[in-house]
Amino acid sequence: MLFSGAAPFDTGGPGLHLHTMIDVLVLGAAAGGGFPQWNSNTAACNRARAGDPAAPARSQASIAISGDGENWFVVNASPDLRSQIMDNPPLHPRKGLRSTPIQGVILTGGEVDTIAGLLTLRERQPLGLFADQRVLDLLDANPIFQALNREFVTRTPMPQNTPFDLHLTNGMPAGLRVTSFSVPGKVPLHAETGPDPAALRDDGETVGLEITDGTHRVVFVPGCAAMNDALKDRLTNADMVFFDGTLWRDDEMIRAGLGPKTGRRMGHLSVSGDDGVMSLLGGLGIGRKILIHINNSNPILLADSPERAEVEAAGWDVAFDGMRIAV
Repeated sequence: MLFSGAAPFDTGGPGLHLHTMIDVLVLGAAAGGGFPQWNSNTAACNRARAGDPAAPARSQASIAISGDGENWFVVNASPDLRSQIMDNPPLHPRKGLRSTPIQGVILTGGEVDTIAGLLTLRERQPLGLFADQRVLDLLDANPIFQALNREFVTRTPMPQNTPFDLHLTNGMPAGLRVTSFSVPGKVPLHAETGPDPAALRDDGETVGLEITDGTHRVVFVPGCAAMNDALKDRLTNADMVFFDGTLWRDDEMIRAGLGPKTGRRMGHLSVSGDDGVMSLLGGLGIGRKILIHINNSNPILLADSPERAEVEAAGWDVAFDGMRIAV
């Protein structure tokens, strides 16, 4: 169900309608391992370590969303979450001895890179946690996540293709409506089993998010292994799209001697090529297109690379930590 062009929806008070704004703050733009990756001795990672302004460091992929610019929901709790909160003043405590403008966390999957940061939020702080039931089951099965005291952190299943309104921890409407939808992908690495552990799936194991304030629409797809008609329909005419930019080319890791897997084996489309992200998302009427979840091997991380020039010429932005955009 899409909300492009929909009228603002009621937020629960007499004559009160939500603000027509979706505020997005990029907490981290890199794929797993970040940029520079801790054990990578590649030229690009060394440029980032040296503080090269054309190779700025990026932490692991996460965004925060807000309907009022004051109260925020973190989308994907990366292993870097504590430092991401520290680096972004909009997420700092503002009242009392202990508080936070973070109202909850929304998960798009159960990879280590999306759930490890939950343990940062174990300080008896009221929060909402929203995820597919399979992801909640995964958390339930791991006793370490019981550190998130259920007396304070509520766990709410997020059914697919079912829009739901976000609420603040005090019960007031947050001004945003979110829809989770299935994206072609694969199971998390730690859950791979069977004869074909990396088989392509479109059963909700990998999800994207559609976020609306009733007028504008933002789509967040940090991982995607293939394009299909349903996903194209979801992306068409969105005001802003954050999309999987993990690898520039499918065999990038192999060519660089960094690993044996192709991008598709890891569950990611490539940015370039006839069957890549830039080509597949061209002509869909998207207002602003932003690549996120970018692997440290991807040359678009370097502002002076020809690949960066190519994506920018095609109308794409490359996400960076601290990037903030409101629509």
